[in-house]
Amino acid sequence: MNEHELNAYQYHLPEELIAQTPLTKRDGSRLMVVDRGHGVVHETVFEHIAEFLPRNGVVVANNSRVMPARLLGAKSTGGKVELLLLTPLSRLTPIETSENWWQARANGLLRASKGPRPGEVIHFAPDFWLEVIERGEFGKSDVELHWQGDLQNIVDRLGHMPLPPYIRRSDTLNDKTRYQTVYAAPDKTGSVAAPTAGLHMTHDVREKLAERGIEWVDVTLHVGYGTFSPVRCHDIREHVMHNEYGEVSEQAASVLSRAKKEGRPITAIGTTSTRILEGAFARCGEIAPFSGDTNIFIRPGYQFHVVDNLVTNFHLPGSSLLIMVSALAGRDTVLQAYSHAVSSKYRFFSYGDAMLLRTKCP
Repeated sequence: MNEHELNAYQYHLPEELIAQTPLTKRDGSRLMVVDRGHGVVHETVFEHIAEFLPRNGVVVANNSRVMPARLLGAKSTGGKVELLLLTPLSRLTPIETSENWWQARANGLLRASKGPRPGEVIHFAPDFWLEVIERGEFGKSDVELHWQGDLQNIVDRLGHMPLPPYIRRSDTLNDKTRYQTVYAAPDKTGSVAAPTAGLHMTHDVREKLAERGIEWVDVTLHVGYGTFSPVRCHDIREHVMHNEYGEVSEQAASVLSRAKKEGRPITAIGTTSTRILEGAFARCGEIAPFSGDTNIFIRPGYQFHVVDNLVTNFHLPGSSLLIMVSALAGRDTVLQAYSHAVSSKYRFFSYGDAMLLRTKCP
């Protein structure tokens, strides 16, 4: 089948394999090790991943923190409204309007039985409300936020974790910690979806990586709602990716540049880490410090400049993420691994199991 056709990235997934809750033990998920050109070579559990990574390599993780971005409010008439706040808090430009009251423009998804009109006010709490500025397609809206005090504290207090649509339940207190990586940085709050490959990582696993001489590097990519947007083009080359904001620090760029010169393999924890590393390279033409938006679409035929290996979860059929991992490990290899995962009853998607795709082995 033509690798440029969307149909080439479809597979059958029984609904019961879509994980609805996390496992009790973060690093207790199953791990499938897949080598490009060879297919599935090992099956183990995530706590042993260090054994399958090259000694003295580098691991890169996305330290973006998930915002509890789902906020429940009401119109002045009492009608219920749900806001999914899409703008990272660090990207807002607050203006003080009166003593300890602030306002800032933002983007969000507004959902209500009767869509709020421009000019309507939505109340969430005595210290937080918004005005609708402009409505767009599919509920996406420009809004003006008004708050008193510290906005991150308000969002943490009022917000619910933005679980993806295929998790068919309400969020719980457990999701506050489990839909968040253990290394998420409070000052990097801004994602509306978790960098899910990192959900398996624990402090114990990081110690095992260090024991093998594997260096740890943090980068940032604020995962947007567009990560759930399906690819709709029959020819995937016509697909336009959404923008996401990311950062590669001077220190991270220095470590990665040195590793490449020394031939030390770089393993990305998740497609989001891959996206900012390769997106920054595309903008700079080299491994260099970067801050800004990326809309890179990685598909078969793409030449990877930074990432050698990838730790990732199992992705939706026909998604840009499945297309990305196929670019790294080969479409046939990936789909054969997915077929094995289905027959072996692996758990899929955000709270599911993991795979390690290798182009450079230990």
